[in-house]
Amino acid sequence: MWIRVNSQRPLVVVLIGLCMVAWLALWLWGASPYGRFLTHEQLGEVHLGDNPLHIAVFVAGWTLMTVAMMLPTSLPLVVLFYGVIARRNDRLRLTVLLVAGYLGMWALFGVLVHLGDWVLHGVVEQIAWLEGSHWLIGSATLVIAGIYQFTPLKYKCLDKCRSPMSFILSHWRGRQEQAQALLLGVHHGLFCLGCCWALMLLMFAVGAGSITWMLVLGAVMAIEKNAPWGRRLSAPLGLFLIGLGVMLGLGSALGVLGGHLHS
Repeated sequence: MWIRVNSQRPLVVVLIGLCMVAWLALWLWGASPYGRFLTHEQLGEVHLGDNPLHIAVFVAGWTLMTVAMMLPTSLPLVVLFYGVIARRNDRLRLTVLLVAGYLGMWALFGVLVHLGDWVLHGVVEQIAWLEGSHWLIGSATLVIAGIYQFTPLKYKCLDKCRSPMSFILSHWRGRQEQAQALLLGVHHGLFCLGCCWALMLLMFAVGAGSITWMLVLGAVMAIEKNAPWGRRLSAPLGLFLIGLGVMLGLGSALGVLGGHLHS
């Protein structure tokens, strides 16, 4: 649902400003000589034993991308939580802990995804036919993301994310406040992962350095989670992703086959 804010307006301004700074930082980073660290293709050239710092840089880029893309989708819950604890003197600290727990789950997911992608690059390099068929990975990612749009887990997590007040009331007890605020953010992050992990994974198919694709996917996830009609977007989006993945896969396969026939 969309919510109106009055006393929470300063918090909303700060959070929106943080998101805008993250978008600006990503744009500047992508335009710099270090923009390659925002794309997963560079992972194929990384050797963990030589320079583990490279993985840290990739994860830092992912975390920055999470702030830009995912934090806006969770503004309703953050603002509502701030309203619930508005009378507390430590409300700002508790809100920061909530956001830290939420972003921490996405950062952890980023670590796992980057390590998995690094391993995948190693496997692809060992399989000759797969090394020449990188399109297959991108097509498979699109199809998997599309199929996930129809799973019960997707809808269960989406329902949790679309009911921020109910979620807060079921997780906030007002005891051991700092630990509870952090855990509230962690739990929300887990359900948000359940909603959006497959769509975020598309950044590895289209390129995490593409600001345009980031804006499109971020807008789609925000609408799906918060707009009154957002849930109706899930099935058409799933069909679109599956169809796009199949078409790209068939097109690339036919192109490769045609190349072999003419050689």
